[in-house]
Order: sequence, then structure tokens, then C-alpha cells
Amino acid sequence: MSDIRDSSNQYPTSEMSVSGDQVYNEPSIRPPSLKELENISTKLGLKLNGTEDLKQYQSFMKKFCENYDTIDKLVEPTLPVKYPRTPGTRPTAKDNPLNGWYWKTDIKGAEDGKLAGKTVAIKDNIAVAGVPMMNGCGALEGYMPEFDASVVTRILDEGGHIIGKAACENLCFSGSSFTSGKGTIRNPVKPLHSAGGSSGGSAALVASGAVDLAIGGDQGGSIRIPAAWCGIVGQKPTFGLVPYTGAMSMDPSLDHLGPMAKTVHDCALLLEVLAGYDNGLDPRQPSILPCHEYSKEIEDFDISGLKIGLVSEGFNWPHSDHYVNDLVRGAIMALKQAGAEVEEVSIPMLNYSGAIWECLACEGTFDNMFNCGGGGTGHSGFYPTSMMAFAGKSFKTKAKDLSHNGKMFMLSAEYIKQNYPGQWYGKAQNLRRLLREEYEAILKTYDVVAMPTVPFLAPKLPTKDSSVFDLITESENMSDNLFSADLTGFPALSLNVGFIDNLPVGAHLEASPFEEVKLLKVARKLEFMYT
Repeated sequence: MSDIRDSSNQYPTSEMSVSGDQVYNEPSIRPPSLKELENISTKLGLKLNGTEDLKQYQSFMKKFCENYDTIDKLVEPTLPVKYPRTPGTRPTAKDNPLNGWYWKTDIKGAEDGKLAGKTVAIKDNIAVAGVPMMNGCGALEGYMPEFDASVVTRILDEGGHIIGKAACENLCFSGSSFTSGKGTIRNPVKPLHSAGGSSGGSAALVASGAVDLAIGGDQGGSIRIPAAWCGIVGQKPTFGLVPYTGAMSMDPSLDHLGPMAKTVHDCALLLEVLAGYDNGLDPRQPSILPCHEYSKEIEDFDISGLKIGLVSEGFNWPHSDHYVNDLVRGAIMALKQAGAEVEEVSIPMLNYSGAIWECLACEGTFDNMFNCGGGGTGHSGFYPTSMMAFAGKSFKTKAKDLSHNGKMFMLSAEYIKQNYPGQWYGKAQNLRRLLREEYEAILKTYDVVAMPTVPFLAPKLPTKDSSVFDLITESENMSDNLFSADLTGFPALSLNVGFIDNLPVGAHLEASPFEEVKLLKVARKLEFMYT
């Protein structure tokens, strides 16, 4: 087993070519030809005055490009790789009955720690050095990061044993589980039904017992949907509490990573390991974060005196299943037996959260992921430059490998950008403040608010005869109650509260920022009552 602590020597960048014992530095950026400048000028509407003007711009741009060559010769700081590993292997069909694995590894961390003896799966939108990463999309197949995401290092530092990368939906653009570039992820309870997405592989592996713990990502419910449909616990922490450093970003204002586990205690334990400031590497984080020993602080899960609000809008969608509603409502009302107060509340802006989210996610993802390779611009944190370079080129040459959802995102975003540049993204960002204010007002009176995670049961997987329209619809129609927590940044959690037709049903809990302890205590009480 080789040691890859000095990752700069192990993984040549895309700007280097290797032949024998020699390494040649190729020009980092080629100056534009006159024809290229003319085409760019026409596209941008610059109305430059003929060849002579273009030559003068070209002359200056040659000097401009020299700065890129200077940058190319400097060695950039990257994220540490502290533990040795081999690249691992692609799982066999026999070892992957639910198609939850993308890649199998055997990466052992410290000899002891909070996660000693625990096996962990990492969602495949998160970098693990020396291990292939495709984020569920064929366009990215072949990329191998040279750095460990911060959450990976934290898991290994606490003795976690990373045994693989969990399959995820194509670029995380689906709440179902049939768009992954390596095939459909199956529900461990009923394999012909959806496992949920986009962290479906993580949920399926935890629920089936293939792994103790998993990391998921959540921009629009992608931890909580599969947690609900696979019958496990999945938590989207307060925005910024867990560093996103080293994961492929969609829109930085929506990005979250969080724990997935069979029990609330294990979810709390993994959150305890993941949470904390990342020394300025993640621009999503404030410099001061109120972290806790969550697993210890929820040992006493007395919730007497807590006030819980049942969000009426969360039970009243046109596609809500009244059996799901009744089961979740009954579970939350039963908390009265534990001394909690439970009352109906209203958050009217929840009805508009999907529209707000679509505007942000569509344009934001187009700029941040497709145009900038998942690294974005405008911040002073860590930039995953190898990922950005690989993805940026791949999205231009292999866009056909995107799912129907991804293609719809690209078409919609390009149309909006061409005709209404920036204004609707900006208005959606302004409107999310109104949603946050409504939540803040309710949570001044109530400790936790609750509703169904998904207002209907996991559906059967689509058939080969499904239309494009149907496939897109079936990938996006389950997040109505979940967009809000990604927009507000407030902590949210899904856990199982029962079954209907042998399919799991999840209850969704939300609390004020950094009130994870309160949220986990209510979840632990529910778990105690329903397991």
C-alpha cells in the first residue's frame, strides 16, 4: 500500500505531460488568434473597429496570458492527504445488489477515535484522493482528485474506515434514484421502488447494513428524501456547520453536507466529527461555530416543555397522501405523551419555496457548476482546481452524458441568462429572506416544526417506456417540504416513524440555526417511541 501524503508528486496536473524521466510544462493558456478574437467580439457585441483594433487587443492579451504562465509555474496549496490508500476497485454486481456503491475502497484512518470500528461510505460528489469520482455523471468519469475533502480527513482522524464511494444521482440533479450514470439505485426495502436521491446510494447502503455510516449532500432535500424512503436518519445541518470544502458545488448558497445513519445517536456522533470551522477554506462558514458533543448531549432526551409546531402547509399539497399525513401527524401528536406541546402553525411562504429554489438552483448551478466546474468564483476559500479543469472541459464536450434533468437545467438557465440576465436569480435571493423571516417568527415561539419529509410513499421506478417529461417530473416532485431548509439554512432532519404498504415514512423536523441538540433530542424521543 503506497503512502500518498505528498500528493503533489503522485498526481500530475492536466497542465503537465510526462514522458520517461522528463516532465514538460506546456503553456497554460494559448493566446487567441485574430479570428478567435473577432468571433468573441461579435458574440459579446463589442463592435471593435476592424483588424487593426483586434491586433492591438491581441498584442496586449499576449502579455495578459503571460501572467497565466507565471501562475502555472507556482505550486498551489491543496488539502492534505494524511492516510495511505490504494485506488480501490469497481464493485462487482454480486457485491452491489442495490447498485448503491460506485467504488469500493479500504481506507483506514487513525487507530482510535470516536468512529473507531465504524465503516463509512462517502457520497460520490465528495473528493477522496486517489479514488475515482464521477458525481453520478458519465461526463466526469475518469476524474481522480488528488486531495481529500475536509469531511473525509475528519472521519479518518477519528478512526473511521472508509470502505467506498456511494453512488449518487447524475450531478445530484434528482430526488429519485434512476439517473445515476452507473445505473438505478434500488430501495433496500422494496427494490422495485425508488431509493430517493440524490444521496440514494448512501441511504441504501446504510439501510441494508452494508455500511454503518454515510455522508450525503443536500441542496434541495438530497439527504432527507432517501433517508425517508429507505427508513433511516438523515440530517441536513445548519448552513456552514459542516465544511463543504472539497465537494463539487451546485450553488454555494444552497450547499450542505451531512450525516446519514440507522440511529439518531449514530447520526449525532457523525455530526460531532464533521462539524466545525475549516480555517477559512469554506466561504460558507462563519468564523465562529457553536459546535457540541452532540452524541453525549442527547443522552438525556427529555423533551417536556418543548413546543412543536405542525406546519399545516406541509400536509396540504395536491399530491399529498392522506395515509402518510395521518401517520406523521399521529407520530408528532404522540409527543404530547412525553410532555411536549403540539399545535398547528402556518408558514405561508412554504408554498413558494419551490419556485424560489428553482430560480436559484437553475441559474446558480449553471454558473457555478457548468461554467466553473463546481468550484465557483468570488470567494477566498479553497478552489478544487483539478476538478474545475476536468469538469469544465467535460461539460463542454460530453454534455450528452447529462441526465434529462441536467439538460433541462442547462437549457433553462441558458435561456434565462440570454433574456433576463441575473434579475430573477437576484429576486429569488431577496425573496428567500421572507421565507427565513417567517420561520424565524414561528421558531421564536416553537422549538421545532414538523411535517412529512415527503408527502407520499416511494414510487415504483419508471419503465423504459417513460417519456422525457415523465422522467423529469418523477425526479423533481418530492421536495416540496424540503426546499425551505436549504433556503433558510436552518437545520433539518428526517427519521422513520412507521410503514405503509411496507414502505418507510419519514417525519421531517426543523429548528433554529445551530439548534441541532434540540432537533436531535426530539428525533431521539420519536425514535424511542417508534422502534
